[in-house]
Amino acid sequence: MWLYSSLLFFSLIVPFALSFDRKLQFYKSWKFLFPSIFAVAFFYLAFDIYFTKIGVWGFNTQYHLNLLVAGLPLEEWLFFIVVPYSCVFLHESLTLYFPRFRLKDKVSRLLTIILILLLSAAIVFNSGKAYTVYISGTVIVALIFALFDKTKVIQRYYSTFLVILIPFLAVNAVLTGSFINQEVVWYNNAENLGIRFLTIPVEDFGYAFSLILFNLLLVAKLKAKTALKTRQ
Repeated sequence: MWLYSSLLFFSLIVPFALSFDRKLQFYKSWKFLFPSIFAVAFFYLAFDIYFTKIGVWGFNTQYHLNLLVAGLPLEEWLFFIVVPYSCVFLHESLTLYFPRFRLKDKVSRLLTIILILLLSAAIVFNSGKAYTVYISGTVIVALIFALFDKTKVIQRYYSTFLVILIPFLAVNAVLTGSFINQEVVWYNNAENLGIRFLTIPVEDFGYAFSLILFNLLLVAKLKAKTALKTRQ
Protein backbone atom coordinates (compact mmCIF):
# COMPACT_ATOMS: atom_id res chain seq x y z
CA MET A 1 0.00 0.00 0.00
CA TRP A 2 2.85 2.37 0.76
CA LEU A 3 5.28 1.20 -1.91
CA TYR A 4 4.54 3.82 -4.56
CA SER A 5 4.57 6.70 -2.07
CA SER A 6 7.77 5.37 -0.48
CA LEU A 7 9.54 5.30 -3.86
CA LEU A 8 8.53 8.92 -4.45
CA PHE A 9 9.67 9.98 -1.00
CA PHE A 10 13.13 8.46 -1.35
CA SER A 11 13.43 9.84 -4.89
CA LEU A 12 12.87 13.36 -3.58
CA ILE A 13 14.54 13.50 -0.18
CA VAL A 14 18.19 13.71 -1.31
CA PRO A 15 17.68 16.18 -4.22
CA PHE A 16 15.55 18.38 -1.96
CA ALA A 17 18.11 18.36 0.86
CA LEU A 18 20.94 19.17 -1.55
CA SER A 19 18.96 21.96 -3.19
CA PHE A 20 20.45 24.28 -0.58
CA ASP A 21 24.04 23.39 -1.43
CA ARG A 22 26.09 26.61 -1.32
CA LYS A 23 27.56 26.19 -4.77
CA LEU A 24 24.53 24.84 -6.63
CA GLN A 25 21.80 26.84 -4.81
CA PHE A 26 19.16 24.95 -6.71
CA TYR A 27 16.39 26.49 -4.60
CA LYS A 28 16.92 29.73 -6.51
CA SER A 29 15.64 27.98 -9.62
CA TRP A 30 12.33 27.08 -8.00
CA LYS A 31 10.61 30.17 -9.45
CA PHE A 32 11.38 28.78 -12.92
CA LEU A 33 11.13 25.08 -12.14
CA PHE A 34 7.72 24.81 -10.50
CA PRO A 35 5.82 26.71 -13.24
CA SER A 36 7.51 24.40 -15.73
CA ILE A 37 6.66 21.28 -13.74
CA PHE A 38 2.97 22.19 -13.48
CA ALA A 39 2.69 23.23 -17.14
CA VAL A 40 4.26 20.01 -18.41
CA ALA A 41 2.38 17.86 -15.88
CA PHE A 42 -0.95 19.21 -17.16
CA PHE A 43 -0.25 17.71 -20.59
CA TYR A 44 1.05 14.37 -19.34
CA LEU A 45 -1.68 13.94 -16.74
CA ALA A 46 -4.40 14.54 -19.35
CA PHE A 47 -3.08 11.60 -21.38
CA ASP A 48 -2.44 9.59 -18.20
CA ILE A 49 -6.09 9.92 -17.19
CA TYR A 50 -7.28 9.01 -20.69
CA PHE A 51 -4.99 6.00 -21.15
CA THR A 52 -5.87 4.68 -17.71
CA LYS A 53 -9.54 4.97 -18.58
CA ILE A 54 -9.21 2.98 -21.83
CA GLY A 55 -6.89 0.35 -20.32
CA VAL A 56 -3.54 1.15 -21.93
CA TRP A 57 -2.12 0.94 -18.41
CA GLY A 58 -3.40 0.81 -14.86
CA PHE A 59 -2.42 0.67 -11.20
CA ASN A 60 -2.30 -2.13 -8.67
CA THR A 61 -4.34 -1.12 -5.60
CA GLN A 62 -2.10 -3.34 -3.47
CA TYR A 63 0.77 -0.85 -3.78
CA HIS A 64 -0.77 2.62 -3.63
CA LEU A 65 -2.91 4.61 -1.23
CA ASN A 66 -6.65 4.41 -1.67
CA LEU A 67 -6.84 8.04 -2.76
CA LEU A 68 -7.90 8.50 -6.38
CA VAL A 69 -8.16 11.77 -8.30
CA ALA A 70 -9.74 11.55 -11.76
CA GLY A 71 -9.11 7.82 -11.71
CA LEU A 72 -5.42 8.12 -10.87
CA PRO A 73 -3.77 7.32 -7.52
CA LEU A 74 -2.57 10.38 -5.62
CA GLU A 75 0.98 9.08 -6.03
CA GLU A 76 0.64 9.25 -9.81
CA TRP A 77 -0.15 12.97 -9.57
CA LEU A 78 2.84 13.48 -7.28
CA PHE A 79 5.03 11.53 -9.73
CA PHE A 80 4.91 14.48 -12.13
CA ILE A 81 6.28 16.78 -9.44
CA VAL A 82 8.81 14.53 -7.75
CA VAL A 83 10.43 12.96 -10.83
CA PRO A 84 10.96 16.20 -12.82
CA TYR A 85 12.26 17.94 -9.69
CA SER A 86 14.77 15.21 -8.94
CA CYS A 87 15.89 14.79 -12.56
CA VAL A 88 16.27 18.51 -13.28
CA PHE A 89 18.24 18.79 -10.04
CA LEU A 90 20.56 16.01 -11.20
CA HIS A 91 20.93 17.62 -14.63
CA GLU A 92 21.79 21.00 -13.11
CA SER A 93 24.25 19.42 -10.67
CA LEU A 94 26.10 17.61 -13.46
CA THR A 95 26.10 20.77 -15.58
CA LEU A 96 27.64 22.77 -12.75
CA TYR A 97 30.26 20.30 -11.59
CA PHE A 98 31.09 18.81 -15.01
CA PRO A 99 30.73 21.72 -17.48
CA ARG A 100 32.42 19.77 -20.31
CA PHE A 101 29.96 16.91 -19.97
CA ARG A 102 28.14 17.66 -23.24
CA LEU A 103 27.97 16.77 -26.91
CA LYS A 104 29.26 19.03 -29.66
CA ASP A 105 26.57 21.02 -31.43
CA LYS A 106 26.91 19.18 -34.77
CA VAL A 107 26.79 15.77 -33.08
CA SER A 108 23.78 16.79 -31.01
CA ARG A 109 21.87 18.09 -34.04
CA LEU A 110 22.66 14.97 -36.08
CA LEU A 111 21.55 12.69 -33.26
CA THR A 112 18.36 14.68 -32.83
CA ILE A 113 17.49 14.42 -36.53
CA ILE A 114 18.23 10.68 -36.58
CA LEU A 115 15.99 10.11 -33.54
CA ILE A 116 13.17 12.12 -35.12
CA LEU A 117 13.37 9.97 -38.27
CA LEU A 118 13.51 6.69 -36.35
CA LEU A 119 10.59 7.64 -34.12
CA SER A 120 8.58 8.78 -37.13
CA ALA A 121 9.14 5.32 -38.63
CA ALA A 122 8.06 3.74 -35.34
CA ILE A 123 4.76 5.61 -35.57
CA VAL A 124 4.18 4.58 -39.19
CA PHE A 125 4.86 0.90 -38.55
CA ASN A 126 3.07 0.71 -35.19
CA SER A 127 0.09 2.96 -35.74
CA GLY A 128 -2.22 0.60 -33.86
CA LYS A 129 -0.21 0.68 -30.63
CA ALA A 130 -1.42 3.63 -28.55
CA TYR A 131 1.50 3.84 -26.10
CA THR A 132 4.14 3.53 -28.82
CA VAL A 133 2.50 6.22 -30.96
CA TYR A 134 1.93 8.54 -28.00
CA ILE A 135 5.50 8.37 -26.71
CA SER A 136 7.13 8.46 -30.14
CA GLY A 137 5.10 11.54 -31.00
CA THR A 138 5.84 13.21 -27.68
CA VAL A 139 9.59 12.67 -28.03
CA ILE A 140 9.50 13.98 -31.61
CA VAL A 141 7.78 17.19 -30.49
CA ALA A 142 10.30 17.66 -27.66
CA LEU A 143 13.21 17.10 -30.04
CA ILE A 144 11.83 19.57 -32.59
CA PHE A 145 11.59 22.21 -29.87
CA ALA A 146 15.15 21.34 -28.84
CA LEU A 147 16.40 21.85 -32.41
CA PHE A 148 15.25 25.47 -32.32
CA ASP A 149 16.21 26.11 -28.69
CA LYS A 150 18.90 28.79 -28.56
CA THR A 151 20.12 27.74 -25.11
CA LYS A 152 21.29 24.38 -26.51
CA VAL A 153 19.94 22.45 -23.54
CA ILE A 154 19.85 19.26 -25.59
CA GLN A 155 23.67 19.18 -25.93
CA ARG A 156 24.03 18.67 -22.20
CA TYR A 157 20.87 16.62 -21.80
CA TYR A 158 22.02 13.81 -24.08
CA SER A 159 24.93 13.33 -21.68
CA THR A 160 23.16 13.93 -18.38
CA PHE A 161 20.27 11.64 -19.35
CA LEU A 162 22.69 8.71 -19.28
CA VAL A 163 23.24 9.46 -15.58
CA ILE A 164 19.56 10.18 -14.95
CA LEU A 165 18.87 6.68 -16.27
CA ILE A 166 20.53 5.16 -13.21
CA PRO A 167 17.91 6.25 -10.64
CA PHE A 168 15.23 5.94 -13.33
CA LEU A 169 16.04 2.26 -13.81
CA ALA A 170 16.03 1.61 -10.08
CA VAL A 171 12.64 3.25 -9.47
CA ASN A 172 10.87 2.24 -12.67
CA ALA A 173 12.03 -1.35 -12.43
CA VAL A 174 10.21 -1.65 -9.12
CA LEU A 175 7.13 0.18 -10.43
CA THR A 176 6.86 -2.22 -13.35
CA GLY A 177 7.30 -5.37 -11.26
CA SER A 178 10.99 -6.12 -10.81
CA PHE A 179 11.95 -7.44 -7.37
CA ILE A 180 8.32 -7.55 -6.15
CA ASN A 181 5.46 -10.05 -6.56
CA GLN A 182 3.30 -7.87 -8.80
CA GLU A 183 3.77 -4.63 -10.70
CA VAL A 184 2.71 -1.27 -9.27
CA VAL A 185 1.89 -0.08 -12.79
CA TRP A 186 0.68 -2.65 -15.32
CA TYR A 187 0.71 -2.25 -19.11
CA ASN A 188 -1.49 -3.62 -21.85
CA ASN A 189 1.15 -5.16 -24.16
CA ALA A 190 -1.20 -4.90 -27.12
CA GLU A 191 -0.63 -1.14 -26.96
CA ASN A 192 3.19 -1.18 -26.87
CA LEU A 193 6.05 -2.89 -28.66
CA GLY A 194 6.31 -5.63 -26.05
CA ILE A 195 10.04 -4.96 -25.65
CA ARG A 196 11.18 -4.68 -22.04
CA PHE A 197 14.41 -4.01 -20.17
CA LEU A 198 14.01 -5.94 -16.94
CA THR A 199 10.27 -5.29 -16.58
CA ILE A 200 10.35 -1.75 -18.03
CA PRO A 201 8.60 -1.23 -21.39
CA VAL A 202 11.01 0.38 -23.84
CA GLU A 203 8.49 3.21 -24.32
CA ASP A 204 9.07 4.25 -20.69
CA PHE A 205 12.57 5.41 -21.63
CA GLY A 206 11.05 7.78 -24.15
CA TYR A 207 8.47 8.83 -21.58
CA ALA A 208 11.20 9.83 -19.12
CA PHE A 209 13.32 11.45 -21.83
CA SER A 210 10.54 13.69 -23.11
CA LEU A 211 9.11 14.52 -19.67
CA ILE A 212 12.45 15.85 -18.42
CA LEU A 213 13.41 17.50 -21.71
CA PHE A 214 10.18 19.51 -21.82
CA ASN A 215 10.87 20.71 -18.28
CA LEU A 216 14.46 21.66 -19.08
CA LEU A 217 13.44 23.54 -22.22
CA LEU A 218 10.74 25.47 -20.38
CA VAL A 219 13.03 26.29 -17.44
CA ALA A 220 15.68 27.55 -19.87
CA LYS A 221 13.07 29.66 -21.66
CA LEU A 222 11.84 31.24 -18.44
CA LYS A 223 15.38 31.96 -17.29
CA ALA A 224 16.24 33.57 -20.64
CA LYS A 225 13.15 35.79 -20.48
CA THR A 226 13.99 36.89 -16.94
CA ALA A 227 17.58 37.63 -17.90
CA LEU A 228 16.38 39.70 -20.88
CA LYS A 229 14.04 41.75 -18.68
CA THR A 230 16.85 42.33 -16.17
CA ARG A 231 19.15 43.67 -18.89
CA GLN A 232 16.45 46.01 -20.13
